[in-house]
Amino acid sequence: MAKKSMIAREVKRQKLVEKYAAKRAELKAIANDESKPMEERFKARLKLAKLPRNSAPTRLHNRCQLTGRPHAYYRKLKISRIALRDLGSNGEIPGMVKSSW
Repeated sequence: MAKKSMIAREVKRQKLVEKYAAKRAELKAIANDESKPMEERFKARLKLAKLPRNSAPTRLHNRCQLTGRPHAYYRKLKISRIALRDLGSNGEIPGMVKSSW
């Protein structure tokens, strides 16, 4: 189980990303638009830099929904390999059987 503080920090980042997504997209569109004057594009870049760092989607890290583990994460299932193995061994995932020989 991951530290509760790390899980809470990731949740906080997720909320910030959702909160500033529209504003960030709007400023990026202005900053990358070649038809706009250079001063306006520069001001958009400055405003973008003033937004909270944790509002950037690249700051997010995938975590297991069950344990909060950040490594060995399967995107399709949204769980870690360890949680996947436990669920498979208990027969809680349809069609998944732990191999034995």
